[in-house]
Amino acid sequence: MRGAVATSATRVAWARRRRAVAGAWGDYRRSRTGMVGLAVLVLAGLVALGAPLLADEAELRAVNAIDNPSWAPPSEFPPLGTDNLGRSVWAQFVWGSRISLLVGLAATVIAIVIGTVVGVSAGFVGGRFGGLLMRGTEWFLVIPFLPLAIVLAAVLGPSIENIILVIGITSWPGTARLIRAQVLTLKERLYVDRSRAFGASNRHLMGRHILPNVMPLVLANTTLTVPIAILSETTLSFLGLGDPSRASWGKMLEEAFHAGAITREAWWYFLPPGLGIMLVVLAFTLCGQALEAILDPRLRERRS
Repeated sequence: MRGAVATSATRVAWARRRRAVAGAWGDYRRSRTGMVGLAVLVLAGLVALGAPLLADEAELRAVNAIDNPSWAPPSEFPPLGTDNLGRSVWAQFVWGSRISLLVGLAATVIAIVIGTVVGVSAGFVGGRFGGLLMRGTEWFLVIPFLPLAIVLAAVLGPSIENIILVIGITSWPGTARLIRAQVLTLKERLYVDRSRAFGASNRHLMGRHILPNVMPLVLANTTLTVPIAILSETTLSFLGLGDPSRASWGKMLEEAFHAGAITREAWWYFLPPGLGIMLVVLAFTLCGQALEAILDPRLRERRS
């Protein structure tokens, strides 16, 4: 009997979640900017996933581009010309999209996980433990991000894994403060007090009331953190702290700058990665703003 009741309650809960997801998707589809951002991200994802089909990875190596003309414009070497070493700019752009998106997404996952754990723990547990966590968060906030990231990247060495780790462990404080503020608000809700009065454990409160109400905020914050991570990777790569063996949009800009592409007016070398970074960052921002407007009731009321 109890098992049947539990199964029925589980089915009802899942039905509610499916309706909530369907309703959120319907609201998202009505956002023009959100759909534009999603279309750009889908296109960027297809380019990154289809890199082996769109360009030969061997074209990234200078030894395989000896017969290619250097600084050839797109009209002479389609579709995007060549660089100072004769390498295909199109191949660098396509394969570089993989690294830029990988670093942005992986670093965001690390930052969101750390920020969520710290924010939920500080807000829900509170006391000296929560105060200690927030003092550590404030310590990371006080130190300028770029110098700290440069020092860590220089100490750990130039590699994709280290860049992801550096960006991830320096980008979580803002998320932690945001999540903590939300948890402190949720703790004061009447349904939480009612559950606590009926003898609910901290585990029950966390799993049934705190985390489900925090996750929409985490999702919206994730889409807004990815562009920051992509821009951070671009900055570190432009400063020469990226992985020298992997093509990325930031590395393309760094190599184009040192090769003198601007003075040579070789726009086909630095313009594609710059536009790629700008469009992907803008797309994630548009998606994040659309999700935030859907998941935050206060923003919905203001817009209506």
